[in-house]
Amino acid sequence: MDRTHNPEFTILEFYVAYKDYLWMMEITEQLLEKAAIDVSGSTDIVVGDKTISFKAPYKRISIYESIREHTGFDVSKMNEEHLRSACKQMHVEVDKTMGKGKLIDALFGAICEHHYVQPTFIIDYPVEMSPLTKKHRSERGLVERFELIVNGKEIANAYSELNDPVDQRERFEEQAKLMERGDDEAMFIDYDFLRALEYGMPPTSGIGFGIDRICMLLTNQPSIQDVLLFPQMRPEKIHE
Repeated sequence: MDRTHNPEFTILEFYVAYKDYLWMMEITEQLLEKAAIDVSGSTDIVVGDKTISFKAPYKRISIYESIREHTGFDVSKMNEEHLRSACKQMHVEVDKTMGKGKLIDALFGAICEHHYVQPTFIIDYPVEMSPLTKKHRSERGLVERFELIVNGKEIANAYSELNDPVDQRERFEEQAKLMERGDDEAMFIDYDFLRALEYGMPPTSGIGFGIDRICMLLTNQPSIQDVLLFPQMRPEKIHE
């Protein structure tokens, strides 16, 4: 728990058949632009001492390009050993259980994320970071995923859903290897999900919005506790 995290949070999640992450970025822009206007009468929202514009379109930058811009490292060609060394040079805390995907995520989170105050789509993630995401249509080794960052924090995560059961099984197997190394966030092999994919799933795009963080932005609240209906409170001390 901290000012932007809570163990019980509100999420808006939806999936649309026959759409992809490019379509989902446009819908995200439309939703947030309208929400800002409905709440404040303007696409410009004051957050602390900053003015954030939710007027579409939003900036788009690949996660590799972002890391290169803020660290000088081209992590697109690095293996796990080199990534671990880059994290060490940037004083990013890592451990031996972290694979390539988590190392890239740690580097982005510690060095890059806070720079994006205005709404920015971080796009085209490496396949190691996104075990449920469809491979990129033109860039080898990447997947069609984005995260929306506003005021230095993620408020949405979306992708073109992976619907190839063979590819999905291989991704789950890679996740299982990470689990054996001690990664407690790695995914297990979901055989029921794989069987469902074998029956068939159309091309689909899905997204999850962090509603509490959006409410914080639109109402200029510095703490997530101030927008939760039932915030976690410290236990009451009983004086004898």
